[in-house]
Amino acid sequence: MFKRVGAAILLIENMEKSVTFYRDILGMKIKHESPDWVEFVNESGRAVLALHPKRTSSSESPNMLVGFTVNDIESVCKQLEEKGVKFYKKLTEESFGKHAIIQDPDGHLISIADIPPKEELGQIPYYHGFAPVEGLT
Repeated sequence: MFKRVGAAILLIENMEKSVTFYRDILGMKIKHESPDWVEFVNESGRAVLALHPKRTSSSESPNMLVGFTVNDIESVCKQLEEKGVKFYKKLTEESFGKHAIIQDPDGHLISIADIPPKEELGQIPYYHGFAPVEGLT
């Protein structure tokens, strides 16, 4: 079901400041950059960290998500629902593919996405809308 981590996603308040820190101070290389998504890679070119703006100013809102990519997300979501998993964001169609956010028993958020191969995406920013919105289910 969950074959690999797609990214550790930090929800940040100031994109410019955070990009400067990770790129210039820590020396991480940018793989993809857009106003709502900056993805850094390790030496092998694999995604290891992504930055996404917070969508809420609440101090109780999460600061991080773990993102998994899956195939056949409809089936995955159905299985998770049958197992009683709590959904923070129900399955939705996004510009980058299909996406949902679930919660673990401690309330940590886990983003799951079914993203088509890059060549099918063209210029569409492929991770957009990963940040949870307050009260969304």
